[in-house]
Amino acid sequence: MFENFRVFKTEYAGREMSFEVGKMAGLANGSCLVRYGETTVLVTATASGKPREGIDFFPLSVDFEEKLYAVGRIPGSFLRREGRPTEKAILTSRVVDRSIRPLFPSDMRNDVTVVMTVLSVDPDCEPEVCGLVGASFALSISDIPWDGPIAGIHVGLVDGEIVLNPDAAQREKSEMELTVCGNAEKVVMLECGACEVDNATMLEAIKRGHAEVKKMVEFIAGVQREIGKAKFSFPSMELDHEMFEAVKEYAADRVRYALDTDDKNVREERLRPVYEEVHAHFDPIYLDEEAQLDECLYKLQKFVVRRWLLDDGKRVDGRAMDEMRPLDAEVGLIPRVHGSGMFTRGQTQVLTVATLGSIRDAQLLDGIDPQTEKRYIHHYNFPSYSTGETKPSRSPGRREIGHGALAERALLPVIPPVEEFPYTLRLVSEVLSSNGSTSQASVCGSTLALMDAGVPIKAPVAGISCGLISEGDGWSTMVDIQGLEDFFGDMDFKVAGTKKGITAIQVDMKVHGITFDIIESALEKTYAARCKILDEVMLPVIAEPRPELSKYAPKMLTLTINPEKIREVIGSGGKVIQKISADCGVKIDVEDDGHVFVSGVDLDGCRRAVQIIETIAKDPEVGAFYKGRVTRLMNFGAFVEIAPGKEGLVHISKLDTSRVEKVEDVVSVGDEIIVKVTEIDSQGRINLSRRDALEAMKAKAEKQVNEND
Repeated sequence: MFENFRVFKTEYAGREMSFEVGKMAGLANGSCLVRYGETTVLVTATASGKPREGIDFFPLSVDFEEKLYAVGRIPGSFLRREGRPTEKAILTSRVVDRSIRPLFPSDMRNDVTVVMTVLSVDPDCEPEVCGLVGASFALSISDIPWDGPIAGIHVGLVDGEIVLNPDAAQREKSEMELTVCGNAEKVVMLECGACEVDNATMLEAIKRGHAEVKKMVEFIAGVQREIGKAKFSFPSMELDHEMFEAVKEYAADRVRYALDTDDKNVREERLRPVYEEVHAHFDPIYLDEEAQLDECLYKLQKFVVRRWLLDDGKRVDGRAMDEMRPLDAEVGLIPRVHGSGMFTRGQTQVLTVATLGSIRDAQLLDGIDPQTEKRYIHHYNFPSYSTGETKPSRSPGRREIGHGALAERALLPVIPPVEEFPYTLRLVSEVLSSNGSTSQASVCGSTLALMDAGVPIKAPVAGISCGLISEGDGWSTMVDIQGLEDFFGDMDFKVAGTKKGITAIQVDMKVHGITFDIIESALEKTYAARCKILDEVMLPVIAEPRPELSKYAPKMLTLTINPEKIREVIGSGGKVIQKISADCGVKIDVEDDGHVFVSGVDLDGCRRAVQIIETIAKDPEVGAFYKGRVTRLMNFGAFVEIAPGKEGLVHISKLDTSRVEKVEDVVSVGDEIIVKVTEIDSQGRINLSRRDALEAMKAKAEKQVNEND
């Protein structure tokens, strides 16, 4: 039945990887079933037969689909089926998109969709790698025009050693999570999270990863030569060169004048009449070609900016290649929030607000990844007003999710562990103004907000981007690219880190790859820039985390109890723990290992809850003092609850320091009194004394008075 079924096998980073073709998804332009260990991913690449009308971009969509059956789980949603993609799936889709997009013909308008469906997951073999390599394989053997193949690999750093495609145990210990994508000659995409890794180690890891990538690229190229389909032809949407040259001759000087400013608003104001003049002049000549004329003007702006950079070493706003725009930082801008910081770089401005919550507030994750929750969360919002535009607000798109994840990854290595700082942290970066590299401004704003909130981060983190302009073998990098340099340049190389080392990297590019020399230059320039940002801008504003949390932040106390006592603390149906929470005005989280986290705005309430929990979890001791509540009155004394489910008797003779005729003369039901445990008999009955407690408090007070005198 499957006459064209073939299996191609190779070794990748020490393990066998196989590609099955000709059996599944036969109607796609290209497809393969990738097996790596027991991880299995079906990858398909499909293209429309005709170009899409009325667009001026290449319409590519990439989806990494996580199926929970791949890890033997049923979705936790009400419908018990997969819902919107998880953040991890979106980030993987973005990695694959950024890797393959530059290699498609820029003048093609046929829709292309790449879908990676995870069918099974072996914890030691990451499905993200299979999806990335499988996308390259499927596109290469298909008839879709694409200048591949490429391949991608994960690189870890375990005990100082570089590890390729690390297994689950190695990933647990790894100080680096690097993805390297490349073709036979250059690197085409980088994504990384790291624990303050130095430039030299990072560069070596990239080189080691690319060396292995080249082997896979050669393998895929061999398969393509053997079974690959001929690439289909498509109607080119390339600009009319005659039209462009005419527009260039007519408007080049006007465009140069319009772009020659450091103010985005002035630039747009100057460009408006240029567009009007060009259309007034050329619309009668090129009938019904308004969109082509607009694209000519866009291309003319790109031509002007690139010639300035390549021929004159001139940047749009007059800066030197290694010069940053004016910088500013502020903290404590917003009242009542737990922490806030604002970072401004030229016309890019980001406000970040920090919120502290209890451990219960951690985000629950329902995906194929082993991680089931996270306590450090970063969200990034990009409203239309930040670019001077008007459009309705919508839920965050893939770009916003990706930028938020990048900032989250950059700060995660310096966040104190839960044992030292038992809080859930949520940071929200609001982009107030955008003119290039808002993601890295959100990194700086996040550091400021965390320190303002009093979070004891290990070290401050700053971020900066590096651009590239290239032609032939010549190239030049520039620090702190603004919007035009991002749009018209060849690379956006974002690096975040501390003075010690790198914590995050994300590289987007429009060319077919970059060399190691370019990577090294970008790492060096971004290191110098982020040190300057830290020393001259951020640390003078707030040198270290505030010594105390905001008065509006929840106070957190922790204790450890015997796990066997957890059931008593929680109570039947949760009654005990719910009562403690209600009486003390706190939130209580109990872990299976016996760790208990108590949080609340009122510190006294937290302390009271801790005392109650300790009393429940620990058997009462003779001589210990407790604050209890009177539950019953008898002729011979009063029963006092010193903890939920633990009650003792205060005999009438021990209710007060003087003789008591009636119990009702001293206490009533509901009163809270201090008592001392005087005896625990053989049957576990607890005898208490209010008299002994009063005498002990009186003696303590007299001692303090004498010491003060």
